[in-house]
Amino acid sequence: MATLLVFHEVDDVDHWTASSKRDEFFGPMGITTRTFRDPGNSNRVGVIFEGVPDRETFEQGLQSDEAAEAMKHDGVRPETIVTLVEA
Repeated sequence: MATLLVFHEVDDVDHWTASSKRDEFFGPMGITTRTFRDPGNSNRVGVIFEGVPDRETFEQGLQSDEAAEAMKHDGVRPETIVTLVEA
């Protein structure tokens, strides 16, 4: 299992924070999430993903139509996603 730290920008931080889409999408895969927001009031947010089977599976999941719909709903700006793997 892997732990990932992902940063990205969103259109509306409050909407993104309140959304259940992350848990709906990643929960069935056994992945838990912890969310963070930039205290400088920017649109940058972060998520710690724990219980990720492997990075390849995670990345493939993000390429799915279901993930695209969830990201659109949450206002995620996909071009800003940066993924860090626990060392």
